[in-house]
Amino acid sequence: MSENGLEFLQKQTVRTLALGQILGGFGLGSTLSIGALLAADLSGSVAWSGAAATFSTLGTATWAIPLSRLAFARGRRVALALGAALAISGAALVITAASVRFFPLLLVALFLLGAGSAASLQARFAATDIPTDRKVGKDLSLVVWATTIGAVTGPNLFGPGEVVGNFLGLPELTGPFVFTIAAQMLATSVFWFGLRPDPLLVAKQIASDKLQAKPKVSLASAFATLKQYPVAAYAIVSIALSHMVMVSVMSMTPVHVTSHGGSLVVVGFVISLHILGMYAFAPLFGILSDKIGPVKTIVIAQLIFVSALLIAGFGAETQNLVTLGLFLLGLGWSAATVSGSALLATSVPVDQKTNVQGLSDSMMNLSGASGGAIAGTLVALYSFTGLSLMALVPVVVIVTISLLVRNYRAKQTRTASIENLPVPE
Repeated sequence: MSENGLEFLQKQTVRTLALGQILGGFGLGSTLSIGALLAADLSGSVAWSGAAATFSTLGTATWAIPLSRLAFARGRRVALALGAALAISGAALVITAASVRFFPLLLVALFLLGAGSAASLQARFAATDIPTDRKVGKDLSLVVWATTIGAVTGPNLFGPGEVVGNFLGLPELTGPFVFTIAAQMLATSVFWFGLRPDPLLVAKQIASDKLQAKPKVSLASAFATLKQYPVAAYAIVSIALSHMVMVSVMSMTPVHVTSHGGSLVVVGFVISLHILGMYAFAPLFGILSDKIGPVKTIVIAQLIFVSALLIAGFGAETQNLVTLGLFLLGLGWSAATVSGSALLATSVPVDQKTNVQGLSDSMMNLSGASGGAIAGTLVALYSFTGLSLMALVPVVVIVTISLLVRNYRAKQTRTASIENLPVPE
């Protein structure tokens, strides 16, 4: 395929992925908060409300790896369409679980819904498959940015969802899942028909002379690849720890705000601004990553985290400062995720890309689940301020590793320059 042909295919791929992200985010965004309410209702205990997010996150972490393997074998088109299709099954199963009032079935349904989130995460990497002169960070960030529309709109579908649910005679709280089914059906069609030719299969064909005859696609081979390409390992660690920082503080913010007299409307406003920070400015960080490099952008992300945690922590008694802190927290996450993903996408060979990308998405979600799990205990023991200050620990770790990676890459560059010098006579 000619350079012009690749350029056209890349633009078409990014447009398709962006549309799929809008639909996917629109469908899944409406389920996250409602899942907790359903869990409390069907289980009969508020203590089980957190299980909704837990099983959804575990589903995302679990599905990320098999979907990435499927992408390598059959292409992004098949993997992303299957992820969206599994989310349809999950949403339908949620309605079924509510109808028969069977709590374990709800947990299975939320686990299936996690496949939709796994597909959404994989989509950003699909924007980097085709080798062109276009900037990796910019294309990847545009796909992340497209999530903004669905992520911000989705949580506000409770009212319209209830109207639809009542019209269809569905159980209480399940109406919004009708939107999920419709949106994911459209997303499935967009991925299936829009990703032709498949960007990953085209990339593999171009690099066919460099590929192993039978490349190994497994967890063991993924870790072996990271050992061989330490910069890729750094990218995964940066993404995972940054996600842990964000989730741990964000997950406890609604509890903190309401315990200080804030209404649910205030909580919704704070979280909406946080989500805006997460996605709306992604293109800015994509361009920055292309211009100054992903490692420097990751460090900038950590500096944003520091300001966010200090403002939210020491301003814990002031609603405006907590709101500002949460916005900056989302901004830091965006910078770290976009630049870390761009670095990972360009750090390993084509035949191992999907393998390590799946591992990255899995580690990212497991880290987030761990952060959310321990956040409640830390707040109970040390307050919201204590949690915010302790969240600085992963930030310090990332900055330290970033400095080591910078020195490592500088040494590699010097070595390569010396090896390319003409031999003196």
